[in-house]
Amino acid sequence: MGFKMAEKKTETKKIERDYIIPLREKCRHVPRYKKTNKAVKTVREFLIRHMKIYDKDLNKIKIDRYLNEYLWFRGIRKPPYKIKVKAIKEGEVVKVELAEMPDKLKFKKAREEKREVKAKEALKKKPKSLIEKAKDTMQKPEDDKEISEDKNKDGVEDKKEEKEKEKAVVDAGQKFEKEMARKMKHQAKSKVKEPKRRFRQALQK
Repeated sequence: MGFKMAEKKTETKKIERDYIIPLREKCRHVPRYKKTNKAVKTVREFLIRHMKIYDKDLNKIKIDRYLNEYLWFRGIRKPPYKIKVKAIKEGEVVKVELAEMPDKLKFKKAREEKREVKAKEALKKKPKSLIEKAKDTMQKPEDDKEISEDKNKDGVEDKKEEKEKEKAVVDAGQKFEKEMARKMKHQAKSKVKEPKRRFRQALQK
């Protein structure tokens, strides 16, 4: 009789924990111009020990942008003495963010989220230029082309409208090119200085 081995399910569990990390003791014996750098490193080391990352790779701790900003808020010489942090472990990567965000950072985060939403909406509503419109009309697939109606019912398709559309597109493109050429011409003109009288006289002799 053959025995079937039980299959092990490897599910990546999501672990969330809150910590208050003391920074004063570790930063005390470091020179002033390195204190905040040491504070950031201390946060990483603390989480490696408590979140059980066995290979002790500091790069597996991903510090949130707002947490980093909070640590550097008072400059390189005065990091905070302690910090409350929320750590989320997914697989072997730990993401760290502030547990209690101050009002300044809250407003900043909300403002940036608003800007992102507005930028996405603006991209959707952006009007097409004349060249893009011309390209769209010229490069339409065969399925999307409108079938011209036979108004006279004499078996010959009326293609006047299509020709007029193509003409209009070509004219628009030519106008646009002329305007661009005119602008470039005005920009490219360089001021040429006339030679002085003495040089002129010398050249005439």
